[in-house]
Amino acid sequence: MRTIRLYVDTALQAGSQLALPDAAADHALRVLRLRTGDALTLFNGDGCDYACIIEHSDRRSARVRVNACTEVGNESPLTLTLVQAVARGEKMDWIVQKATELGIARIVPVLSERSEVRLDARRADKRLDHWRAVAASACEQSGRARLPLMEPLRPLDEWITAQAGQDTQRLVLSPDSGARLAERAWVSARASVAVGPEGGWSQRDLSTLQGAGFETLQLGPRVLRTETAGLAAIAAMQALHGDL
Repeated sequence: MRTIRLYVDTALQAGSQLALPDAAADHALRVLRLRTGDALTLFNGDGCDYACIIEHSDRRSARVRVNACTEVGNESPLTLTLVQAVARGEKMDWIVQKATELGIARIVPVLSERSEVRLDARRADKRLDHWRAVAASACEQSGRARLPLMEPLRPLDEWITAQAGQDTQRLVLSPDSGARLAERAWVSARASVAVGPEGGWSQRDLSTLQGAGFETLQLGPRVLRTETAGLAAIAAMQALHGDL
């Protein structure tokens, strides 16, 4: 029997009662068609699942009782960061969703020289909220109880400056690189992988990344799309050193 899991951005504690937030209540009642007496699992990103029972429901609201708290131990042993040049439309949703399922710890959306996406501050904030919701939904499906950190959208060079001094393995995907993943010396369980936009990294952006300690990496002899490359790299890294 499938466990129904819902993310709620609120404190949870065994033995407590709470009204489901509007979005969670709407999904539980209208989409999942849950009713009074039904069981569900809530999580809030603290690493635990909370077994609940719906004590009361009507057409628009639901109140639940939290019966038990169980720590979830399915996070990857690798702390991976995906630095992703923002892709157009649903491609970015796909990247966020699948990277979350694969166990990514942090997603950094950046604007590169060749990025075709241009957002003002208001639209950037809305997209960030949307991507966080996509990640939460992916956690619901995949069984994760910790959400990946989703950083604000900003230019690549601005993010690079803010990351000075961080101790992590740094890789940038480039089809012109002569090095493959199995040939790279692995020195840390923490790693960042940078993926360019649809048109690839410009020479300026690639030089900026290399100047910040990113080593170039090739994923085989074929050129992968931006929505494929990062996910392939994460899966390969998990297979070599993680939990796949």
